[in-house]
This record gives sequence, C-alpha cells and structure tokens, in this order.
Amino acid sequence: MSSPTSFIRQDLKLVGVVTARLSSRRLHGKVLLPLHGRPMLSYTIDRLRSVDRLDEVVIATSTDSSDDPVVAFAEGFGVSCWRGDLEDVLGRVRGAATAQGADAIVRISGDSPLIDPAIIQTAIDLFLDDAPDLVTNVFPRSFPKGQSVEIFSRAALEQLHVEATQPEDREHVTHYAYIHHDRFKIRNFSASRPRPELQLSVDTPDDLERVAALIAACQGTTDFPTVDRLIELADAMAAVP
Repeated sequence: MSSPTSFIRQDLKLVGVVTARLSSRRLHGKVLLPLHGRPMLSYTIDRLRSVDRLDEVVIATSTDSSDDPVVAFAEGFGVSCWRGDLEDVLGRVRGAATAQGADAIVRISGDSPLIDPAIIQTAIDLFLDDAPDLVTNVFPRSFPKGQSVEIFSRAALEQLHVEATQPEDREHVTHYAYIHHDRFKIRNFSASRPRPELQLSVDTPDDLERVAALIAACQGTTDFPTVDRLIELADAMAAVP
C-alpha cells in the first residue's frame, strides 16, 4: 500500500494537540494538580506555545462531566479545547484536528510538563523535510518518558481513524501505526544520550514529587530546561541518599 502522504507544504497548518483528561487511574486529576502554584497542564501548554512553527495549540479532552474542569482551565488559560468520547483518544485527536483545520498534528500528552521544546522543533523539522506519515521518538523509545512527541499528517490521521478499530488502538493513538508499520512511512529520531528508563512524565505521586523538584531546581532560569539538563538534575537527585 502506498503512503497516504504524497507531499508536504511549507505553509501547512501545524496544530499542537494535547491529550488530557482527569480520570487517570493511578493519579486522579493529575493534569490539573498544582505544581508551584500552577496547574500541571499549564507547563505543557507554555512549552508548546514557545515553538514558533506551531500555528495553534488545542487541548483534546472528553465530554464526560469529570473533564469540565479541563474545559474551565482552557478558557481561563486562553487555549482552545475540543471534547470527544472519553475512551476514544484517537477520535478526540481527529476531532480536534478537524475543528482547527489542521494539515498535520503535533501530539503531546498532558502529563508531560517538562517536555523540551527543542525536541518538538526537531520533530517538526524532520516532518517538513522528509514528508513522512509519522515522525516519532518512541519507535523505539530512547528519550526519557515525558519527552515523547509524535507528528502525523492529516492523511495518516484519517487512515488511522478508519483502520484502527480495536479499543487499544483507539486509546493509544498511534498503536496501530507501530504494529502495522509497513503501511505507514515512519521516521523515528533518537536521543544523543539514550535514557528510555528515566521517568520525567507524571503517572504517580512519586512522579509528581520528582517533577516538582526538577521545576524548583530550574526556577530563576529564563529558558525551558533542555532534556540533557533535566537528565543531569534527575540523576543528581537520585544520587542523594
């Protein structure tokens, strides 16, 4: 089967989509938990907004009443929000893309408050240069968790929406593409310092404590900490008895 992407325009509309919901099984409400007086989700949004090539940022959440606070956050923070089925994350991403008229999607998880904008920019550059269906840094993973980025063309997103019908495929947006990688043109990029085991996302109370400590260690700096700096800080904290 031929690739669904035939060309990439430099003037395409590139939209950052942050998937976020409050019904996390391990840490309920995690995306809005406070980090130094701010909701965790605000850190993720700020980092996406700093990427010049992104035309817009939108939160993809659910229509479930439990996610009403996510919508309220979006309104107060000045970011667009799109709501869809709670269990159909792929459908929510597609709905957000359709609503914003996106030509391509940069997908980031809402539990990634330390995402390095430079990694997002690297992925965008590869996408614009190579015209793939999907650019990713998790196939295979070499960056720490919480530094994951996926960019896919609108055509690839539509193909996923049609072909990925199993619940696992709908929950994990690109799962189908990785399983059926022969059907998609996938470009993976790797970390110069591979640390796939390092947890820099937030999934548990311990993760939240670690991320809070890393943010505190970086306060007073004008730029977002790079992934290399975060690795150094995390390793130094882990070495303290």
